[in-house]
Amino acid sequence: MRAAAASAVAACWAALASSCSNEPPPTAPDGPLTLDTHIDIPIDYATAATDPLTADLQVNLTKMEAGGLDAGFFIVFVGQTERTADGYARAHADAETKFAAIHRMTEQLYPERIEIAYTANDVSRIASAGKLVAAIGIENGYSLGPNLELLDRYHELGARYVGLVHDGDNDLARSARPSAALADPAASTAGVTALGAEAIARLNRLGIMVDVSHGAKQTALDAMRLSVAPVIASHSGIASVNAHPRNMDDETLLALKADGGVVQVVAYDSYLKQQPEEKTAAMRALRQSVGLTGGARLGSLPAEQRTIYDERLREIEARWPAATVADLVDHIDYAVELIGVDHVGIASDFDGGGGITGWADAAETRNVTAELEARGYSREETAKILSGNLLRVWREAERTAAELSAERD
Repeated sequence: MRAAAASAVAACWAALASSCSNEPPPTAPDGPLTLDTHIDIPIDYATAATDPLTADLQVNLTKMEAGGLDAGFFIVFVGQTERTADGYARAHADAETKFAAIHRMTEQLYPERIEIAYTANDVSRIASAGKLVAAIGIENGYSLGPNLELLDRYHELGARYVGLVHDGDNDLARSARPSAALADPAASTAGVTALGAEAIARLNRLGIMVDVSHGAKQTALDAMRLSVAPVIASHSGIASVNAHPRNMDDETLLALKADGGVVQVVAYDSYLKQQPEEKTAAMRALRQSVGLTGGARLGSLPAEQRTIYDERLREIEARWPAATVADLVDHIDYAVELIGVDHVGIASDFDGGGGITGWADAAETRNVTAELEARGYSREETAKILSGNLLRVWREAERTAAELSAERD
């Protein structure tokens, strides 16, 4: 089945330099539809403490509307901790809390402004109606524990991609950044585990995209081999432009092209541009000095502490400038040259560490479009990068699920 599917994808790409579907490039009221595949949310999202409309976050609904960010995958993230019954229970509970928050935002608080997309075609439909689009992705399969039946529950709640792993190995796969604190081996050739292979098969049956960002190189290669549908890298950079454990090397990118997948190039400073250790240490010290430890976010700071943080941050950025939108598009340019414009997209990782000069929050999203156009990308190519390529893979995941269902019937 996998060989037949791969042959079909290869033939399709040879015959047509765009998607296998006949879908036109997606649009929004003011131009090509822009979709960000990675927007983190805090655990208290869509509560009185964190109003999705105006919260002090890099992404809120007001900023999305102002910046032309039409759609985003809101992320159900859980951090990696010990693989124990208690750890699994906490991870599952946190995942359920974040799912509930996204539904509360779209169904109770602001249904007239934003709606959940359960299918790829929902994205264009919702945007055409003048509303923002919320899709849902899962970051870290740790929220499953060893219980793959939870995937059915998460699919019902709207999850349409699952990142197999985060920082630290889990039961599904090897991480690009193993955790010494969790006793992960520093060096390993491991990739997707036996349980991870079962998870990928179940994801294919459900029509959920497999996400290899945060995975080790072997994890990504294994996932592409095991998945019947193309995979995505929801928020990664390009290693040949900037060497970093979270970035994809040329071999992996070429495999992704052969697989029919897409890499969503992420606006994350240290992934895009080599930064000196002095800056990393200064940023760490700054966060600690104002009490931003663990998963604490900027919006939780009192006004006085936030002023101090912002002033010191400006000093750090003046000494060691952050990556810019130009750096982001340098990564995009390299990937397009290597694997083609049909396999590249964008992501921000806003409110999870992302943000660069020129795309510091959702309100600045049009700057990405402007830089692509300035580099000479056509309107059609820009539309593919901004959303079309990701939507193609999403449709392919849906088509694969339908085919697998037909085979079982």
